[in-house]
Amino acid sequence: MAALCALACASYSASAAEIGRVKRSTGIATIERGKAKVPTAPGTQLQTGDVLVTGKDGQIALTFIDDTRFAVGPNSRVALSQFAYDRTRQTGSFLTDVNRGSVAVVSGQIAKSGRDAMKVRTPTALLGVRGTRFIVEAGK
Repeated sequence: MAALCALACASYSASAAEIGRVKRSTGIATIERGKAKVPTAPGTQLQTGDVLVTGKDGQIALTFIDDTRFAVGPNSRVALSQFAYDRTRQTGSFLTDVNRGSVAVVSGQIAKSGRDAMKVRTPTALLGVRGTRFIVEAGK
């Protein structure tokens, strides 16, 4: 029983691990975490599975633990679907879903670590990132 509890606790803490932080937020902007809506104040921790939502005047600037940077534009819905990063080996994987709106990206260590390590999915495309700067707009 104790082993089962330890496994469950380890699983919970791994899923709730910090993957980045909000650097700046303006206008209407929230993080949907499960059924909760978390304010996007500077310093707010990000977790895998978070959904970033902005209103018509909203913007969010983020920095991830691998040094990837995002700027989420107005009227956006962006899910941080998968994120894993090994700081020692500087490798990992990152999948972002841009359901609507825009996100400007400056890729970090994950994108440089492997051919398909970082991906951005939109309703109509899947982009493989190889270490660059780019903007994605979806479903306007």
